[in-house]
Amino acid sequence: MKYGRSFCFKNENGIDVYLFGLRNSNDTEVLISNYGCIIKEFKFRTASGDIVDIVLGLEKMEDYLDEKYLQKYPYFGAAIGRYANRVSDASFTIDGKLYKVSANKKPFQLHGGWEGFDRKVWDVIAFDNKKKFIEFQYVSKDGEEGYPGNLTVNLRYELNDDDELSYVYTATTDQPTAINLTHHSYFNLENGGDILDHELYINSVNILEQDEDRISTGKMEQVIGTHFDFSQPAVIREKMDVKDGIDHSYEIHKNDNEELSLAAKLFSPKTKLQLEVFTTEPVVHFYAGQGIPPVTGKRKKTYGDYSGLCLETQVHPNAINIPPFPETVLRPDETYFQKTVYRLFELPEK
Repeated sequence: MKYGRSFCFKNENGIDVYLFGLRNSNDTEVLISNYGCIIKEFKFRTASGDIVDIVLGLEKMEDYLDEKYLQKYPYFGAAIGRYANRVSDASFTIDGKLYKVSANKKPFQLHGGWEGFDRKVWDVIAFDNKKKFIEFQYVSKDGEEGYPGNLTVNLRYELNDDDELSYVYTATTDQPTAINLTHHSYFNLENGGDILDHELYINSVNILEQDEDRISTGKMEQVIGTHFDFSQPAVIREKMDVKDGIDHSYEIHKNDNEELSLAAKLFSPKTKLQLEVFTTEPVVHFYAGQGIPPVTGKRKKTYGDYSGLCLETQVHPNAINIPPFPETVLRPDETYFQKTVYRLFELPEK
């Protein structure tokens, strides 16, 4: 696409959908849409001149609305809200009042319901391709998917000349409401194939226990010595049970004196690219990509099991129903804030 803004199509409500390009002095480029705030491409030029696109995505923005894609919906590259991951019984209580939210994965809710923030067209409130940032806004109305309060959410992406792509969420509400936002990019540092030979480090020794529906119970489990253990860098196929995969939340070892803490590192021995994830959030949810549906993606590549992996930064899933977990109720006199940084670079040959 032409560097800057490119029109894609009008949706069924007559709203324009665009792609926006951010490019830095190293020719690292990110393509982001106002539909779902989807990161469609994240391209890095290696020292040898090769271009590696490190995220999964579809060829055209129209493809993200295709019914076949939505039937086995993997949320490629999208913003997630109002509440990331699973909410048990699709309900919660705030100040003694019970709220029933949409149970799109009955009996629980997943990623904000039937039409979460991932399927909304966001307003573009600021865009500067010279300063390399774009900011979107979405107003989630009181009662949307069952959530109380009018919630105004801003999401700002910024690409700097150190090849760091950051996103910042801020939000305000006019009623107490539940909120837990994340982003759902699938990473593959090799421009294709699978991620099983990538090396992964997660800055954690604990995962959240889950029930049969993968809903957090409130208990912790140590990972040391198990196939969930990435507390030291390890090749994914050598550590993980490839038959079962991983779809679990890791409690990050936080750096109390710094705003951002390291969540994870991902490295490809093939391309020598390393991705580091820093965040304000207490949890990184590692989804290894088992169960990615057969989808034709960019450059006519066929995606499937382990084509990419997710490192979703957030508060503990189901925290709204587990008092010992961090607070996820936002009140009218407060501002929600979350920042995550993806730092990408090429390691020299050893």
